[in-house]
Amino acid sequence: MTQRTHTIRNVAIVGVSTALLAVTAPVTASVAASPSQSLAWTDCEGSGVDHRQQCATLHVPMDYADPDSPLIDIDVSRIPSENPEARRGTLLLIPGGPGGSSLNDPSEKGQKLPKDVRDAYDLVGFAPRGLAPSTPVDCGLNHGDLGISKLRPWPAADGSVDGNMATARRMADACAANGGDLIRHLSTANEARDIDRLRAALGERKLSAWGVSYGTYVGAVYAQLFPHRTDRIVLDSNDNPDPTRVARAWLAGHEQGVEDTFPDFAAWASGPDNPDRVALRAADVRPLFLRLAARLDRDPLPWPGANPEELNGNVLRQTMLDSLYSPSLYPTLAKLMRAAQQGTVPPAPAAPPEAVLQNVAAVGAGTMCNDVAWPTSEAVYEKEVAESRAKYPLTAGMPRNAMPCAAWPYPPREAPVRITGRGPSDILLVQNERDVATPLSGARKLREAFGRRAVMVTVNSTGHDAYLANGNACGDRTVSRFLATGQRPASDTYCA
Repeated sequence: MTQRTHTIRNVAIVGVSTALLAVTAPVTASVAASPSQSLAWTDCEGSGVDHRQQCATLHVPMDYADPDSPLIDIDVSRIPSENPEARRGTLLLIPGGPGGSSLNDPSEKGQKLPKDVRDAYDLVGFAPRGLAPSTPVDCGLNHGDLGISKLRPWPAADGSVDGNMATARRMADACAANGGDLIRHLSTANEARDIDRLRAALGERKLSAWGVSYGTYVGAVYAQLFPHRTDRIVLDSNDNPDPTRVARAWLAGHEQGVEDTFPDFAAWASGPDNPDRVALRAADVRPLFLRLAARLDRDPLPWPGANPEELNGNVLRQTMLDSLYSPSLYPTLAKLMRAAQQGTVPPAPAAPPEAVLQNVAAVGAGTMCNDVAWPTSEAVYEKEVAESRAKYPLTAGMPRNAMPCAAWPYPPREAPVRITGRGPSDILLVQNERDVATPLSGARKLREAFGRRAVMVTVNSTGHDAYLANGNACGDRTVSRFLATGQRPASDTYCA
């Protein structure tokens, strides 16, 4: 098997709805009971992975509700426990997205885990259904629709959503025409069922997991559908689980996420010793950004090699959104702001291969549109975008705008999973206070939904991905201790 993975940051489209269409009866967890299947582990082909990492292919039903469903492939990887005598089980690394892969994570982020955690678990990653090198899906989108500022629904400079609705129809039509049967069977619930098939194929009675970003929702849905198959569950940078909105709530969360996070960027971007300084005072950075975005709305700069080939206001806004994911990315936004002030542009940003973008975009669209129905009325988006623009000018209405789901031709096949407190108390949430993508306000909703099943560690830090990334030493110690020993704080904790 060839190991083909690509690191893509912030590419997967996000989105979900207040009005549900008629849905079929849900596929219960019992339907997903796994037949006997074993994994044939081989050395991973390709370069850039730890020599210990092994690869295998899992076969799962495309449609769990159909006993005669064709099978699709889920590519899987693992690095075995470094100390078999101390081995407890399997730690599944659940990726973000929708459209992210953890296939290389055993070799990468998994190696940041403390040794006692690596001793306790086999580290396992996977490419979720639809994502290459698992059986892939592709919508065949126009090149222009693959630009990140187009995959996120930034409205026109005057706030109009006409163009976004046209884009939604064009993308949804392309997915219906080119996505095949698989595009209709991408969903978070089906990913959770795939995970339980993987658990059984690994020979594990229970599964531990570390889910990040969208992976927290996958992990939450798994814990709801298969509560007694869970061991130690870490959910890091947590999605709002609102079952009436699902990914639409995640997209809307960027409003508050930017407000929570931008002041940290402003303080950094006004530092006197910063070579990328954009203003003398932190208070000046926000108005400067808004002026630059408005100027680029009126008078974009040519940007050869970029997609689109101009630096307009929405490209600047999208760069802001991307750069607030981690303080390490702040220079990207500052350099672009400085160039725009001078009427110039930096070299065009590198992009993943178009085939990868096509695949990621298809998985993102299929998952978020199949999870729940979105409003289809342009008037709904017009009203919400206008409200958002007035209250949250930095995000200019994008977080409440129309995605391809506004024109998705397929009603959801089942109702969204409602997260509850039913099940064992074995879940630890870790959450940065200032997170652009999964704000603390949304994480609190997941914490509330889990009730007694969970404890949350709130970390005084800025950035998306807390544990072993943008968090702090206190938060990292707390999570590591739980994974290694099962010891959790007795109640919700603040890591200053």
